[in-house]
Amino acid sequence: MENVIETKNLQNESYKDVVLVMRDEHQSAEEKDRASKISHIIAMTFTYIFLAVLAVIMIFPFYWMIITSLKSGTEIKQLVPTFWPMTMRWDNYARAFAQLNFLVLMRNTLIVGIFSTLGTLLTTIFAAFAFARLDFKGKDFIFTLLLGTMMIPGEMMVISNYISVSLLGMTGGTNVIGAYGAMILPFMISVFYIYLLRQTFRQIPNELYLAAKVDGKSDWEFLWKVMVPLAKPTLTTILILKLMGSWNAYVWPQLIATGNPDLYLITVGLRETFSTAGDLDAYGAQMAATVIVTVPLLLVFIFCRKYIMRGVSRAGIKG
Repeated sequence: MENVIETKNLQNESYKDVVLVMRDEHQSAEEKDRASKISHIIAMTFTYIFLAVLAVIMIFPFYWMIITSLKSGTEIKQLVPTFWPMTMRWDNYARAFAQLNFLVLMRNTLIVGIFSTLGTLLTTIFAAFAFARLDFKGKDFIFTLLLGTMMIPGEMMVISNYISVSLLGMTGGTNVIGAYGAMILPFMISVFYIYLLRQTFRQIPNELYLAAKVDGKSDWEFLWKVMVPLAKPTLTTILILKLMGSWNAYVWPQLIATGNPDLYLITVGLRETFSTAGDLDAYGAQMAATVIVTVPLLLVFIFCRKYIMRGVSRAGIKG
């Protein structure tokens, strides 16, 4: 009888020990879960603070440009800057429109941007298709050389390009067609865009190419009926980035159109139109013109950013 009682007591004690162990494990799990949540909250707080600081740093120049476009020259020259205009000078925008030959600048920019973009798309499609699908001797070596040219700064090409277009009679500011050609032709090829589209073309299954060959399709038909439609996201990205690049171009168009304001692009006209040496009010008008020129690019980026990211991310899936 005593043995039975001792056995029951031992069983009760074992049961109590198991309950205590389970309770301790449960409390430990809860503490770990609580600590994990706290660390996650702290990490996210620091992340959002860091992103907020970076956002302020990125946005502040645009904010300063806008408020300066609404200031008078007297307020701009103050040693202690004001972070909000004391008097709104909306006439700076009227002055900017009056001085900036906006329609002519827009016409020149669109002509150069559209034709250089179309030329870039054609050369990019053909080159990317050749490096992605065709087999020829030295393909990898040639492509490696092209990638190597991306390490050369574009400014190093200015002298050789200028000599080339000069020998063709495209400089001097008198030959309008030649000046447009000089601003378009040197930038119809982009190694980066060729690389981007080649990566997209390489993701298209080779079975489609073999099936097209069985059906009697030529490489030309396969390119335009299969590969180009499948690569629309990347082509859209190239289109947007190239147009934005043409809008921002300054050094080369300024060199070609020197002495002829009728050939200025938007950025060149913005720089050459305003002289702020002796007129402090011209600073406000120049900033107003800068706002006018910047707004279209901001709108393009805001509405097209998902297409840009989609095209770049799709091209980066396969190496």
